Amino acid sequence: MGGATYVKNERGEIEKVILQSGVKVKPVYGPEDLADLDYERDLGNPGEYPFTRGIHPGMYRMRPWTMRQYAGFGTPYETNERFKLLIAHGQTGLNVAFDLPTQLGLDSNDPLAEGEVGRVGMAVDTLRDFEIAFADIPLDKIGTGLTINAVASIILAMFQATAEKYGFALDKVSATPQNDILKEMVSRGNWIFPVGPSIRLIGDTIEYSAKVMPRTNPVSVCGYHIRESGCTPAQEIAYAFEIAMTYIDHVLQRGMDIDDFAPRISFNLDIFGNIFEQVGKFRAARRLWAKLLKERYKAKNPRSMWLRGLFGGGGGGLTKQQPLNNIVRGAYYALISALSGTQTMALCSYDEAYTIPTPQAAIISLRTMQILLEEMGLRDTVDPLGGSYYVESLTNQMEERITEEMEKVEKMGGMAHAVEMGYIQREVAKQAYLYEKALQEGEVHKVGVNIYSEGEDEEEVQLHEYKPAAAEAQISSLNEVRRTRDKRKVVSTLRDLEKAARKGENLMPYLLQSVRAYATMGEMTRVFKEVYGEFKEPSIF
Repeated sequence: MGGATYVKNERGEIEKVILQSGVKVKPVYGPEDLADLDYERDLGNPGEYPFTRGIHPGMYRMRPWTMRQYAGFGTPYETNERFKLLIAHGQTGLNVAFDLPTQLGLDSNDPLAEGEVGRVGMAVDTLRDFEIAFADIPLDKIGTGLTINAVASIILAMFQATAEKYGFALDKVSATPQNDILKEMVSRGNWIFPVGPSIRLIGDTIEYSAKVMPRTNPVSVCGYHIRESGCTPAQEIAYAFEIAMTYIDHVLQRGMDIDDFAPRISFNLDIFGNIFEQVGKFRAARRLWAKLLKERYKAKNPRSMWLRGLFGGGGGGLTKQQPLNNIVRGAYYALISALSGTQTMALCSYDEAYTIPTPQAAIISLRTMQILLEEMGLRDTVDPLGGSYYVESLTNQMEERITEEMEKVEKMGGMAHAVEMGYIQREVAKQAYLYEKALQEGEVHKVGVNIYSEGEDEEEVQLHEYKPAAAEAQISSLNEVRRTRDKRKVVSTLRDLEKAARKGENLMPYLLQSVRAYATMGEMTRVFKEVYGEFKEPSIF
């Protein structure tokens, strides 16, 4: 996905270029395209409102971007080994993958988990698994992304309990649970509970983290997955912002002040496709987010207005055909991320179109980010594309497109209602269809897929081998924990958790007690199901 639509005349010359967000690209840009640009109002210096040019004055001269690879598979022991491998090679942050049973709140011995234990991420049943996975990891120096949503509150409680057990002060550790359930309902489908209770659980983590774990980013709003599912770059930002404001509105209703929690909201946003559309997207997003926080929410703290996040190279842009081309694509995605002013860079590995990244592929992606940092001059100056007639014009047009998409959602009654009614899901599906149609008809070019695809043998890609023995070991470990834990304490803490859920209390302290008693993921999730029920997916056709 990504790229532009090209319309050619009979001589093969390009007559029209239309970016995926609908912006028509002119052959040449000049001063007339920026006649209304006001530097202080529209750009400002880096580190100053409206932060179009970056949220820090010196950006990468002051501090390089954090480098994270999405990692985790099989048992916690295997995941711990991969963490240590990546850290030894210079990775500066972790981004933890969890298997599907964990994401759906199932224990590894649940019949529904058969064949999926440890397949696409680390299996987590109890606190014991976290203790193993993070053994000898310096949690006070390495920030940890936790790619989990429906059961993010449980995983965050496990992270806290693990940090405490290993002696790390809670004001020193940094965790970023993904914790964005609305995008799951739009794009990935790994939801469990209905919209209202799911948002309340997110509110619990935001409220709790502000008081107990101040360096934790309790929600990472993910336009990333919505974009990977088919929406345009402008829709990606619009939907992400509408989701974020849904969570903000909920927490404000609890009586918190916007500046008490907004500085710790983060974003996970996608990169692939046209370089300049992506750079314009991020610069526009940074400016628009600052305006929203200042004008709509009356934030006073400049940090509340920062668009902080991970701008990551998306696997949706990779191809199974000619997979080694994906190494080149990944390098350009990393370049876009750096030019766009990211705080954290994550990069897909070239084999992700096929499999869980092999160690070799993961290290190539890490080296790509390091080469960009150390050899290519991306730290030399802030916002090197700032002032370009084309980039500034495109930034303005992207902000207009994003705002238009946001207005559509707000006319629907807000993001939660739009998701419950299936409106967002329909829009994403429609855009995915239109893109695939354009790809098949050759209007959008994809090297190795619909152009330059002839006469080349398929390269062999090493596949990640699924090991049933690893699943058996995980189930055996779970059974051992069940056998040796204090069963009365488990029952007592789960009973307290249920009572608190029915009363509408903040559940994080109760989850922490259940986690410390080695209650299982499935046991805690079942409590929530009994109290909240389950989400019913709307028809989008």
